[in-house]
Amino acid sequence: MTRRFPDGFLWGTATSAYQVEGAVDVDGRGESIWDRFVRMPGTIENADTGDVACDHYRRWRADVDLMAELGLTGYRFSIAWPRLFPTGQGRPLRAGLDHYDRLIDALLARGITPMATLYHWDLPQALQESGGWRNRDIVERFADYADTCFTAYGDRVKFWVTQNEPWIVGVLGHHYGLHAPGERDLGGAVRVMHHLLMSHGRAVQALRAGGSGGKAGVAFCLFPHYPASDDPADVEATYGSDGYVNRWFLDPVLTGRYPQDMWQRYEAAIGPLDMVRPGDLETIAAGADFIGVNYYTSRVMRAEPASSPFGWEVVPAAEGAPVTDGGWPIVPDGLTDLLVRLRDDYGDVPMIVTENGGVFDDASHDRGRVRFLHDHLVAMHRAIERGVPVIGYFHWSLLDNFEWSMGYGPRFGLVHVDYETQTRTVKDSGRYYSRVIAGNEVVPVDE
Repeated sequence: MTRRFPDGFLWGTATSAYQVEGAVDVDGRGESIWDRFVRMPGTIENADTGDVACDHYRRWRADVDLMAELGLTGYRFSIAWPRLFPTGQGRPLRAGLDHYDRLIDALLARGITPMATLYHWDLPQALQESGGWRNRDIVERFADYADTCFTAYGDRVKFWVTQNEPWIVGVLGHHYGLHAPGERDLGGAVRVMHHLLMSHGRAVQALRAGGSGGKAGVAFCLFPHYPASDDPADVEATYGSDGYVNRWFLDPVLTGRYPQDMWQRYEAAIGPLDMVRPGDLETIAAGADFIGVNYYTSRVMRAEPASSPFGWEVVPAAEGAPVTDGGWPIVPDGLTDLLVRLRDDYGDVPMIVTENGGVFDDASHDRGRVRFLHDHLVAMHRAIERGVPVIGYFHWSLLDNFEWSMGYGPRFGLVHVDYETQTRTVKDSGRYYSRVIAGNEVVPVDE
């Protein structure tokens, strides 16, 4: 069966600044919360840092040539806030502005559509020291930063991701302390997540006011949810977890309200949600021209009263079930279910798979990733066949890179990076993806 995609379908890969750029002390770049966090003992596997990463800040020209070689029609990258504003505010640095100017022009010259992410977790440390995302003032600081980017690049960048995975920022960065800035406070995390969504709304308002015609959305970290059994307690736990992970972010952006069940859970856990003020929800719902879908796996849930704070837990993958080399369950059908659910619940808003990928350890002959790609593209196509308006797919990631608290161990790239020599080698998965793009269709996998 031939599975062709709509004409003009956007085929890309994704990266983020701190994970690939390196050059953390070059051209006036300021310190970010990740520069500080990686130097805290015990936070990162092997005490790795993003100081060099893939050296993309210096090697970007060759990397763009590599994208063209693969035939990409899109590239999602993030702008480093501390590279433009070392302290998070004030006058932007010319060197930082010029760097992304050159990158964007080089992409367009090769027929590659740039998609710019404004916040992929590298908050300027100076803003963190005044409260970071817990401080409501940061919403306006972010709006100023966003407006600077729209003014500088809005004539050429037509797709903007305002925030990447606000759930991860809130939960891993501010509740469990596994990501920068390493805080452990549920109340603070809920406040942070509200301000992240507020900043999305303010950025959209700035984009509209600028008149560039760009489109903006959030790259949500989304998991389809399934109950472990038909037990009503497991079904309720599944609905609750869906609110915690998915609906708490989708609902306010796309419907202008927080889900009432999660509002009640949070109030029971931390007290009144007094960070939500009159007019805030109208700001959050200012606009979403597309839904960014970051999909990696699903969540199977069961009730567990002893589990804190909400009485549910994720069921591990069954023995023998397919998993990535990172241990994440491989569930392609979950992508179909997720995309159809988004259409059914939120209407015909265009969708872009802004991240999808997995850890596979083979350096070059990564048959597991080839199969992963094939099966997820089939799953995405099935959603399109059912009328879901998916307009693009961005694989995570172009390059093996710094994977946050996991350091350089996990490899997500279509291109292998030798971190000692910075040599790039296209993997079998990269060659496979290139054939998909060339034909605009799912290519069979040779067994």
